[in-house]
Amino acid sequence: MDLHVHIGRSNNGAPVKITASRELTFANIARECKYRKGIDIVGIVDCASPEVIDDISQLINNGEMKPLKEGGLIYQDKVTIILGSEIETKEKDGGSSHQIAYFPYFEDIKEFSKALSLLVTNVSLSSQNCKISAQEAFQIINQLGGILIPAHAFTPHKSVYGNCVKRLGEMFSRSTLKKIPAIELGLSADTEIADRLKELAKFTFLTNSDAHSLPKIGREYNIIELEKANFKEMLLALQRKEGRKITDNYGLDPKLGKYHRTFCEICNYTSDSNPPVYKCEKCGSDKIVKGVFDRIVEIGDYQQSFSPPHRPPYHHQIPLEFVPGIGKKTLNKLFDYFGTEMNILHKASYQEISQVAGFKIAQDIILARKGLLKLSPGGGGRYGKVKPKEKIYKEEDLQLIF
Repeated sequence: MDLHVHIGRSNNGAPVKITASRELTFANIARECKYRKGIDIVGIVDCASPEVIDDISQLINNGEMKPLKEGGLIYQDKVTIILGSEIETKEKDGGSSHQIAYFPYFEDIKEFSKALSLLVTNVSLSSQNCKISAQEAFQIINQLGGILIPAHAFTPHKSVYGNCVKRLGEMFSRSTLKKIPAIELGLSADTEIADRLKELAKFTFLTNSDAHSLPKIGREYNIIELEKANFKEMLLALQRKEGRKITDNYGLDPKLGKYHRTFCEICNYTSDSNPPVYKCEKCGSDKIVKGVFDRIVEIGDYQQSFSPPHRPPYHHQIPLEFVPGIGKKTLNKLFDYFGTEMNILHKASYQEISQVAGFKIAQDIILARKGLLKLSPGGGGRYGKVKPKEKIYKEEDLQLIF
């Protein structure tokens, strides 16, 4: 399950998420999840756009998509789609953050679109500023039968912890916090880092891709245990009720995220000393973009991570697009042979990959799988980088590693 995928364009070419690929249409996302990514449940977060609503109507009318009785849509009897809308809220002190509203039924998202059109400048575009607080947004979403989840909760721009408050109680009422089932970690954080905050122990953690292009779908995802793939069951899993739950989080090593460490805007230096960093270690400037890791250490309750018993394992993964040497041609060859990216990243053997993509790429994929590649941390809006192994292993070494 990946619950945060954007739409770049509607089917007729109208812009929805300006910064997202025009290949990200509603139908293309569903196809990518089915045929290339191996994603069973996908949350599409721009469904309140009237142009997207029209696209959904067409897919339902032509039979490609069917509404599910317990919420959500099913694409070609394979991929369950959760209808969502990412919005920007604003607090009284000036801080802004992104929230995602998820709704069970198509009629619900259409009603939310009407409500949203009264608050934003252009309801057709994604992540618009609603000019209301997160608490006020929750009340609208809740009244329409939806749920609210804070998006990429620690990023320095547009997030609850990164740009607004040190504690969620400063934004939401106690009764509201009881109805928020989960927190989205974002690409620059993981469970170990986030569980330095005591108040997060009661929340389920979500690892979602925030995809702005088709290849980025599934770069973070969740393994979810439920009876059937629909909205009702998904919500039970987020609430950890009736045996439903998230059993595993898969995400980037947070060093690869765009905002993991503090970044200097003057000399473009990404910090590597112990967090939190408040000034550039290289030039001394205080014109910085504070990193997610630095922010969590700054506001955390614990010096070391302390996870509650219900917290599932977090598995670091390095998506294929981060692995050096893998271009579009090689990527297509891998997909043609193995089917989905999940099979390549987590199941295919070294010998199988080497037959398709060559010795060096196979080596780096397996080393990435085992956490044995060095990473340089990202910051200031720039992704971290994977450093390929210069050493070519001997046959006897390969047997020990692989």
